[in-house]
Amino acid sequence: MNYLNNEYDIIVVGAGHAGCEAAIACAKSGAKVLFATLNIDNIALMPCNPAIGGPAKSTLVREIDALGGVMGEAADATYIQMKMLNSSKGPAVRALRAQSDKRQYMDYMRNIIENNDNIYLRQACITDIIVKDGKITGALDEFGIEYKTRAVVLTTGTSLNGKIFVGLRSYEAGRLGEKAAYGLSESLIKHGIQIKKLKTGTPPRVDKRTIDYSKMQIQPGDETLHFYSFKPNRPVRTQYPCYLTRTTEETHNIIRANLDKSPMFQGLIQGVGPRYCPSIEDKVVRFAENPSHHIFIEPEGLGTYEMYIQGFSSSLPADVQVQMLRTLPGLENAHVIKPAYAVEYDYVPAVQTTHALMSKNVQGLFFGGQINGTSGYEEAAAQGLIAGINAVNYINNSEMLELSRSSSYIGTLIDDLVTKDIQDPYRMLTSRSEYRLLLRQDNADARLTEIGHKFGLIDDVQYKVFTDKQEAIEREMDRIKEAKISVTDENNQILAKYGEHMDRGMKIAELLKRPNIDYSVINEIDSVTREMNLPFDIAEQVEILTKYDGYLKRQEMQVKEAGKLDKFKIPDNIDYSKIEHISSETKDKLAKIRPKTLAQASRIGGVKPADISILMVMLERHQVLRT
Repeated sequence: MNYLNNEYDIIVVGAGHAGCEAAIACAKSGAKVLFATLNIDNIALMPCNPAIGGPAKSTLVREIDALGGVMGEAADATYIQMKMLNSSKGPAVRALRAQSDKRQYMDYMRNIIENNDNIYLRQACITDIIVKDGKITGALDEFGIEYKTRAVVLTTGTSLNGKIFVGLRSYEAGRLGEKAAYGLSESLIKHGIQIKKLKTGTPPRVDKRTIDYSKMQIQPGDETLHFYSFKPNRPVRTQYPCYLTRTTEETHNIIRANLDKSPMFQGLIQGVGPRYCPSIEDKVVRFAENPSHHIFIEPEGLGTYEMYIQGFSSSLPADVQVQMLRTLPGLENAHVIKPAYAVEYDYVPAVQTTHALMSKNVQGLFFGGQINGTSGYEEAAAQGLIAGINAVNYINNSEMLELSRSSSYIGTLIDDLVTKDIQDPYRMLTSRSEYRLLLRQDNADARLTEIGHKFGLIDDVQYKVFTDKQEAIEREMDRIKEAKISVTDENNQILAKYGEHMDRGMKIAELLKRPNIDYSVINEIDSVTREMNLPFDIAEQVEILTKYDGYLKRQEMQVKEAGKLDKFKIPDNIDYSKIEHISSETKDKLAKIRPKTLAQASRIGGVKPADISILMVMLERHQVLRT
């Protein structure tokens, strides 16, 4: 392939978190990648909070790492605070969160990209895709330069026809200080792809030297460190605190008095905003009975005075924002470095894509991240990784990677996107997964590393680390089922500290099932366990597998039962309009989404169990009506 003539295997458009994962995955698989972005100085930019993880999102990051992605590795290398959320709760809802150094994270990611000889960076606005016989053959940029390719991955974030709002003023931009991407939306429409609009926003940044931290509650990181990447020898770094303050009655009064200056409340913004991350004015209106809201003050990095005001996104005028901020305890003299703003942008409803994230209209065209109607760095990175893997599979005529709901949060995320009509920016939540006890952040490697290795993104060295760990877990599981703890006065004295007592000798596994007993207690009362000095990650897995054995088996049975509907494959060319005893509305939904199995059909909003029964009977009797 001649790169001097602008010929590439794959073009990735957009260098946010989705684009970085897509480009790196393609390049690691041997593809030659043109990586086009509006501004190469903003690669892996965190335009909102420079933080990775949190509830459900931490599981996505661990899954990305297990598949061979790089977000977890970058977060581990650049954190300035690590915190395990919900640590006192069950493993299904525990969530790691890292506050990152924004600039260091970008530099780390760019270093990976620039050190890969298969990636060709180019600062360019891609304005058109070239399609021949329903397949991607190339792309054009704003200067009319044509790039030949066999696949394109669009990860455009909020750039497509983006418009920023600060009060009643607006201008074209995808992010503050960066131009909008134009032309591409029209090109997609020309090729039969539907475009809609969504809205998101970001809070103001203030100068940390103008903050009175004595009026706030300090939020330190964890003393015991946890990491995202399953790679060994993660870096131990100095941690820095975040702070907590709250809105006041005066804050709310200023907001209510200025709603007439809000573009959202005045109808200037047509796109729907994220339900689970509303603006501060939206919170005040929707939750009028709440006298106050938490506001977290978090550092943007070690080399900047910028502090991020989490929970305070807004589209009110800049001068009103200053008034609002100065009513928060500790921010009475705050100097605003950057105002909050809202951004409205084009996206492609993902019901138009397959589970491989490829367009149903144009072969070789893939989508990842906010262009699919999602919000969040982690959701974007997960989609970018899958889109990148499948772009390589497409050009190699290989089987596509389509993760199931029972295998991963990534599979759940993608299935929700391609099956349900998303009305507001989608965010991953633990409650979205019916199998969340099986799909924990701690066992992502056990679930997905085999797949990452199969696709060449996990090297043999890391794969050996993985297999050694799994063997160690299996050995310890076998040992504790046989090793016995004797009843002694000394042992019961130790157990008494934890509210426990033994009347008889028992196997370690039996004792470990008790709620108050963990491996640290077993270490105290059993010399063999103590001498073994198991690594934390192995002890953690053995403890979870032992304590939750009954629950895990029950959920595995649920997976097996649900899998029965997956066995009923629906032909691609079925004509739903000819099926009797199903409502017209249901026929329209089935025809629009074209589910691949009865299981997917059952998850489409508005499709009733009776409809599934009719389809099942037709499939069993081979009475499928084809177009």
